Amino acid sequence: MFKKLCIFTGNANPALAAEIAHVLQTPLGTARVTSFSDGETFCEIKENVRGVDTYIVQPTCSPVNDNLMELLIMSDALRRASAGSITAVIPYYGYARQDRKAAPRTPITSKLVADLIVTAGVDRVVSVDLHAGQIQGFFNIPSDNLFALPVFLDGYLKKNFGEAACVVSPDAGGVERARAYSKRIGASLAIIDKRRERANESEVMNLIGDVRGKDCIIVDDLVDTAGTLCQAARALMEQGATSVSACATHAVLSGPAVARIIDSPLREVVFTNTIPLSAEAIRSGKIRQVSIARLLGEAIRRIHHSDSISDLFI
Repeated sequence: MFKKLCIFTGNANPALAAEIAHVLQTPLGTARVTSFSDGETFCEIKENVRGVDTYIVQPTCSPVNDNLMELLIMSDALRRASAGSITAVIPYYGYARQDRKAAPRTPITSKLVADLIVTAGVDRVVSVDLHAGQIQGFFNIPSDNLFALPVFLDGYLKKNFGEAACVVSPDAGGVERARAYSKRIGASLAIIDKRRERANESEVMNLIGDVRGKDCIIVDDLVDTAGTLCQAARALMEQGATSVSACATHAVLSGPAVARIIDSPLREVVFTNTIPLSAEAIRSGKIRQVSIARLLGEAIRRIHHSDSISDLFI
């Protein structure tokens, strides 16, 4: 017997959830997610979900704790309503940068969040470009980490860049990602070696590779305060790059990020819509988004029909 599929969403990114529902040609499930006057989150599922395969589309972006609690409470509500299964589609996984003990007496909050999600009753997790791949192992349930590469290739890179371009990793940790991008468009590869003195601050030290006369594309998983990104762009222009653009999956863009991007030599910065852009970012003229709804919709379709999703991991 064919099981019904139903998509729910909280307040974090309802536009993305609506796009995914459109891709799947199914209406969004009806739920009321509100807050009491003291800040407590309340959720009411407004339709019958008994035996239904449910999918909650909820990035845990800013305000991180509010959106995380919405995800947990919606999961609990669906579990108590006897949903057939609950899949948490978390396009942006908050707390992903706290994936290890970076200093004595510090938490591994990524693992704590994973435990909370499992305890809330989630059966499966789907995410996009986790900051650290090992976070998949923090879940004791199936976890799929999709990559935004095909979205950027089709929606931006193949239309604007070719062999004359150079893909740049802004740090040593992103070399594997940059190499994958450069192979797909036949571009050369460069690496920026930087030393981080303290959290959210960075200093560019050296450039590995030749960028002179090339259109450079910096690729990263997220942009937070944009300090690393803007310093990297300046370093590339100083080394003779013709232009510098950037692709990043998650538009965290906290603090002075937008102002820094506006004042930088970056031609444009392209994000996916895992996180909605602020009004300031939209007005900047340098920041735009490509939609990841089709990729997530296809993943949901294949999970629902018990088909393989391995060829989505290119």
